[in-house]
Amino acid sequence: MSDMDLLDEFSSAAKQRSRFDGVTVGLVTNNKDPEGLGRLKIKFPWLSEQEESHWARVLTPMAGQERGLYFLPEVDDEVLVAFEHGDVNFPYILGSLWNGKDKPPASNSDGKNNLRTIKSRSGHVITLDDTRGEEKIIVRDMTQKNEIVLDSKHNTLSVKVDGELTIETKGKITIKSTSGDLEIDCNNLKVQAKQSCEIKANQDVTVQANAQLTLKGPAGVKINDGALEVM
Repeated sequence: MSDMDLLDEFSSAAKQRSRFDGVTVGLVTNNKDPEGLGRLKIKFPWLSEQEESHWARVLTPMAGQERGLYFLPEVDDEVLVAFEHGDVNFPYILGSLWNGKDKPPASNSDGKNNLRTIKSRSGHVITLDDTRGEEKIIVRDMTQKNEIVLDSKHNTLSVKVDGELTIETKGKITIKSTSGDLEIDCNNLKVQAKQSCEIKANQDVTVQANAQLTLKGPAGVKINDGALEVM
């Protein structure tokens, strides 16, 4: 065998050692990509506990110029890995894996597969509940004291917060009930308008105070009614 043949054989063997056909599992070791490309570094416990891979691109259902679905695995998460043309120098993360240690955020113990859940590390949860006749969407924070619920059964939307609720806009705010009532129930109610304030009703208007009722106006108070009764 010539020297050239020996060199070719050695080169071929070296290439084979750097190939891995199919997929394998790895553990995330680093998700702080210095170039901000959403890449990960991983290790393969079956190969080495110390060595890291090259930066691996992450598969996602949608990606583009500053858009897409951005869900990076956490360090120590188990992931499924494939290699470009089998070259171990170009790994790709196909997705994350649950295992005996890291369990799913929900179970399908009844076999009906009604829940679709997104749960973050802190415990924020978005739940799509497809239970027949009880369908709803729930957005709940980690404290479980603040939530938004869209109830498809009753066609209702409820917002619950444990602290203050602020609605702010530079435009117009309209609260409209086409066939129902509007009720405000609170300890103290304050309505302040920088310009005019107008209250109209097609029928009766009742203002009642169990203590003192005060009407003030710098230019006086005008009551214009054909039948005014003071009791």
